Amino acid sequence: MASLIDLANPTRFMRLSAALLPWFAAAAAVFLAVGLYLAWFVAPADYQQGETIRIMFIHVPAAWLAMMFYSMMAVSAFGTLVWRHPLADVAQKAAAPIGACFALVCLITGALWGKPMWGTYWVWDARLTSVLVLLLIYLGIIALWRVLDEPLRAARAVAILTLVGFVNVPIIKFSVDWWNTLHQPASVLRMGGPTIHPSMLWPLLILAIGFTLFALALHMLGMRAEIMRRRVRTLTILEAERLDRLAAQGAAA
Repeated sequence: MASLIDLANPTRFMRLSAALLPWFAAAAAVFLAVGLYLAWFVAPADYQQGETIRIMFIHVPAAWLAMMFYSMMAVSAFGTLVWRHPLADVAQKAAAPIGACFALVCLITGALWGKPMWGTYWVWDARLTSVLVLLLIYLGIIALWRVLDEPLRAARAVAILTLVGFVNVPIIKFSVDWWNTLHQPASVLRMGGPTIHPSMLWPLLILAIGFTLFALALHMLGMRAEIMRRRVRTLTILEAERLDRLAAQGAAA
């Protein structure tokens, strides 16, 4: 518990993240380079879907990360409301645009993949619709932060909205099991083990690790930027208050 409290200190986080960022960035570059090479030059074309199967190597990690970052936001929201964790709101605010981008990439690549497979870019499929709802929730959360100027009020409001919206994450995950959809059932994260051939599974997993490391590096950068922004805001307010006091003293004299 003490180590978590220590890590919650923004100054400690800034030092730790500065040390970790180069390693995360370098590891992400290696995994992405290897994964992309395997996906485009080693993995075979699918016997039914042909070369369009390669969209999977971007689409699937994007879908996983869109849900993962929203889950991270939900944990941060819980920390904001229950423990008032010093970095919880910072982590949540930094995660929102990253998760929204991955949700958008998931929808775009899904549409490009769906056209040759289903004959259309979009259908109101349960999984497609729930991922679209996830993107809209992301955008709503980002907008709410911009609308509310008072930081504490914004943090509480966003945390509540995030926790309410989290119900959509299991809907996305289990939509293919609960409803009759065009999407196939889970073929990687499943109880019986993956059903994808290793020649496609390994590039997919390597790319998923690479995209995850890349996203976490962006998250750390976003948190560092938000901490600096809040420090500048605090210093600006303190300086304004000091000038107001000096002006009041001069008027009284």
